[in-house]
Amino acid sequence: MKYFCNPVNMEYRYQMFQIKGQENLCEAHREAADPSIIYFKGRYYLFPSMSAGFYTSENLAGWEFHAFSGDIPIYDYAPDIRVVGDYVYCCASSHENECSFYRTKDPLTEPFEEIKGSFRFWDPNLLCDDDGRLYLYWGSSNSEPICGVELDPKTMRPLGEKTPLLEAHEDVNGFERMGEDYVPPKTEEEIQEAIAAVLKEHGQEGYEPDEAMKRQFYKWFGNSPYMEGPWMTKHDGKYYLQYAVTGTEYNVYADGVYVADSPLGPFTLAKNNPYSYKPGGFVTGAGHGSTFEDGGDGFWHVSTMRISVNQSFERRLGIWRAQFDEDGELCCDQRYGDWPMRADAKIWDKPEWMLLSFGKPVKASSGRNAEKITDEDIRTWWQAETSGKEEWAEIDLEKVMDVRAVQINFADDCQVEVEPGTYFFTSWDQKRRIDETRHVTRWILEGSVDGVHYEILEDKSRAETDLSHDLVVWEEGKQVRYLRVRAMELPYGQRPCISGLRAFGLGKGKKPRQVETFTAAREQNGMDMRVSWERDDAVGHNILWGHAPDKLYHGHMVYGKSEQNIGALVCGSDVYVRIDAFNENGITEGVTRKA
Repeated sequence: MKYFCNPVNMEYRYQMFQIKGQENLCEAHREAADPSIIYFKGRYYLFPSMSAGFYTSENLAGWEFHAFSGDIPIYDYAPDIRVVGDYVYCCASSHENECSFYRTKDPLTEPFEEIKGSFRFWDPNLLCDDDGRLYLYWGSSNSEPICGVELDPKTMRPLGEKTPLLEAHEDVNGFERMGEDYVPPKTEEEIQEAIAAVLKEHGQEGYEPDEAMKRQFYKWFGNSPYMEGPWMTKHDGKYYLQYAVTGTEYNVYADGVYVADSPLGPFTLAKNNPYSYKPGGFVTGAGHGSTFEDGGDGFWHVSTMRISVNQSFERRLGIWRAQFDEDGELCCDQRYGDWPMRADAKIWDKPEWMLLSFGKPVKASSGRNAEKITDEDIRTWWQAETSGKEEWAEIDLEKVMDVRAVQINFADDCQVEVEPGTYFFTSWDQKRRIDETRHVTRWILEGSVDGVHYEILEDKSRAETDLSHDLVVWEEGKQVRYLRVRAMELPYGQRPCISGLRAFGLGKGKKPRQVETFTAAREQNGMDMRVSWERDDAVGHNILWGHAPDKLYHGHMVYGKSEQNIGALVCGSDVYVRIDAFNENGITEGVTRKA
């Protein structure tokens, strides 16, 4: 059986950002984002930003990289991929040039041919309707709406004027607000300073803007949300226009959805919003993605997940089961969205294996922050003192456990020298380049029951792949207490950094007690809800909520806490809440109450 575990286990390409004032020194980290996936002729095709190519898979668990053939603009963000007739069409974003379209009948064997563009757009998405008519959706702005237009299928030129489709309503839709857990990123003082600086730059120091200009300034410099990454799915005669909000660097990065009876609207906010949302757990964020069908009758969703430590665009990908429920509502199962799952699992299936490693003791050969290896946070890591093969890190599960899977997560924390004259692409006043070199990540995983005698559980010391979030699975289980990883070789010869050595399996004890009593107090603004419960001995909790008691489609996973603010609510909507407790032995569902 095939299993996968988010972040998606694939070869993320390295991005190199030139350090200002040092032309030959770069910061390097992996990135992929803004993913489009289609199922075409028995394979899944994945096109992410900043990869200089695409990936294929037959089962969603293993991905193979393919470099682009043909003159594809690899530095254009958010590549869109769609099947139109016998062709696969691709397009991407540019503010500087008119955006072309590219097509091929076989991405694996034939180069993409170019269809010259006639206008500029950002974050595009094509839809070929059942009648053969073609539509383009695009937009990425905190001041401009998501737009759409019909295209001529032969020339790919617009048939008429663009139609504004969606605008943000952050005063009503809580999930559209900016900030980590919706705490505004800028204070009023910072906004005023930014406005004053622009006025001074244009020789208008002390000028008092009128009301219209004030509103525009607040759009530019305030906490106004970005709406971006549209994706259209047609299902049972309805058009589901999906969009991302509200900042890829925040844990609450999400996808919302509107519904209409025609491809260019008018659109109405769906009841279930945001439909893709993962604010808690090991890796957070579930915005700017695509909804796709598999080879059967199932739906999936792929989204951008954040690290955003080295640079705000340091990101990964996540894949989850999706569905249209009996009422036609689009939803996504992200309850345990960064735990191992079967590729053939049904939506809302509970995980087969529980997390065994949270908060467990850690030892390391050298370095700092070894305890970060088991804190369930991809944004923190242990770093060894050297890049030698003798470096290792070990977790103690505190008793012999039935381990079924281990995910090894390598972080990046390095600077790289490049040759003089190396080409860099300038993007947002930053000089960057995609490193198209094929790197390798090599390691050995060992296990022990007593901390003295070790056996090799997995040997990737000769691997020819660069898998920074590798997953090892033993369906029959391994009886071990200690898990130790030895880093043998890493890209650029960097010192090993591990953000998570995560073990999953089956405990033999009791499940946690049920959370029966809790408070779910909704704030006056209608968008925030404070949820709290009695502290217990569970490893963690999943706060589930939805607009109906049988539609608890949203979740916020927490560890070591007994309260959490839920800020993604829509004003005027009903809210039902349930708190599930979990430990190493299983999940105990809570009771559902109306907030």
